[in-house]
Amino acid sequence: MMTPGHRGFVVKGGGDDPLASVLAELGQAFSIAEERAATGSGQVRRTWLDTFDWGLHNAGLVLEHEQTRRGARLVLTGRDGVTVAEQPVAGWSSQRPSMPEDLPVGLLRDTVTPLAAPRALIPAARAVTTRTVHRLMNADGKIVARLLVDRTAVAGGLGQFGTVTGTPAASRIAGNAGPGEFPIFLSIAEVRGYPGQARRAASRVAAAPGVHPADGTVFAVALAALGRQPGDYTGKVEAAITAGMSGPVAVATVLLNLLDTLERNVDGVLRDIDTEFLHDLRVSVRRTRSAIKLLGDVLPPGLTDHYRDEFKWLGDLTTPVRDLDVHLLGFGDMAASLVAARPSDLEPFHAFLARRRAQEFRHLTAGLRSTRFRAIIHDWRKALVEVRDAPGRRRRQQASALAADRTGRAYRRITRQGAAITAQSPAESLHDLRKRGKELRYLLEFFASLYPPAEYRRVVGDLKRLQDCLGEFQDSQVQREEIAVLAEALLTESVRSRPVRRTQTAGHWAAPAATLLAMGEIAAGLAVRQQDARTDFDRRFASFASAAGQQRVDALLGSGR
Repeated sequence: MMTPGHRGFVVKGGGDDPLASVLAELGQAFSIAEERAATGSGQVRRTWLDTFDWGLHNAGLVLEHEQTRRGARLVLTGRDGVTVAEQPVAGWSSQRPSMPEDLPVGLLRDTVTPLAAPRALIPAARAVTTRTVHRLMNADGKIVARLLVDRTAVAGGLGQFGTVTGTPAASRIAGNAGPGEFPIFLSIAEVRGYPGQARRAASRVAAAPGVHPADGTVFAVALAALGRQPGDYTGKVEAAITAGMSGPVAVATVLLNLLDTLERNVDGVLRDIDTEFLHDLRVSVRRTRSAIKLLGDVLPPGLTDHYRDEFKWLGDLTTPVRDLDVHLLGFGDMAASLVAARPSDLEPFHAFLARRRAQEFRHLTAGLRSTRFRAIIHDWRKALVEVRDAPGRRRRQQASALAADRTGRAYRRITRQGAAITAQSPAESLHDLRKRGKELRYLLEFFASLYPPAEYRRVVGDLKRLQDCLGEFQDSQVQREEIAVLAEALLTESVRSRPVRRTQTAGHWAAPAATLLAMGEIAAGLAVRQQDARTDFDRRFASFASAAGQQRVDALLGSGR
């Protein structure tokens, strides 16, 4: 019997037959014969899947769909190659994005869903591997180990915008593969009862010319051949700001990073792969608008005047679909919270939301395909690159001083506004404070590279706890008001579609009436959540604006200098 053994070699080079040196080295200690039709041999079509933001990779997992002539299976492994879960599948396709809930029922889906949802699983890379098995026999002719040889060709994958790409790129992963070259992966499989022979064989393989330890997986090499690497997208701000960088260059660098993120999400929005593409695009727009407001004055005069309005247009364009996405994403929890009504009473509301989203999505895609949108992206990038790369710029305020000045101002503004809020203050005062909190959060993110990570996390953590409370307060009110508007729209739609024949009226109206009552219960629950958040505000703000909190902010901004 064959058991897992000594794995982790790659071989490259050696002329027309790079494996010859390995077989020659093993031949000094074993008799070798190819084992045709061995278990696990033959061709395997492989597709690796992950979310666009690498949710599985970030959790230390790899999801692979394997297709052989004997059938297909999904395999979830850790980075160490140990199988976490596997599932035979039939009729499940890995060629297009799919939601985690579309995976077959079982441990694999239960493990993947919390890490991936609400994002779709996207084919990150595809390859075809052909495995051959060689018996290694001792002097008595007994099989004491096996050499497994995997030859792989990249078959393509989804590029950074979701378009299929298969052009090889230079790769230095796993054995220093050159442009377009994919190393041969080798491993020694132990035969039960002969562990020493397997170790001996592995030593021989390691000594062969052209053999290197495999410091990367087949997946990593396949991605590299496509010009990608795991974790190459994040929705976070990753602007490489240095303390001595001039203010205009730093701001342009931040804005270009935000524009990169925005552009990378456009294709996913247009394809409607999952709702988080639009979410990340909108966050980039909000961050851009805040950067223009808070830092735009350090850019050349007049540069931001036009784009302030253009990014507002883009934000307004994306709002309706995102608001409907929020309702649809939270629909299950909303239905489950009902007490007086039944979850089924909300089904007409769900259908109405889906119809409304389809209408708004058509408007959104028209805007993203418009000449106006293309001009914003092209002209804004061109202007920012000119600022970033302008030669001989006279010395201006450095990035460290700019960060301390603007972030300090934003913090002091929040503490003043928050301290003035009382139990009698209108809801708008908390809404405005939430906006100021977002601006502070964005400034901290823009200049994060200037700060010690531990101190940065503590300050952001203080702010986030306050933001969570303010967000719950505002979101509850906004959703409650939206439900009232949607209920009116649903009622209007129902009236317009009322059957002419009076005998149908009772049957037609039973469900909408129950639906409106259920929506009223949801609105009442949101009002309670808003009041709870309002009650919690004083405690959260006191902690944020405490002497200890202010000291952490002062220390952070001082460290950035």
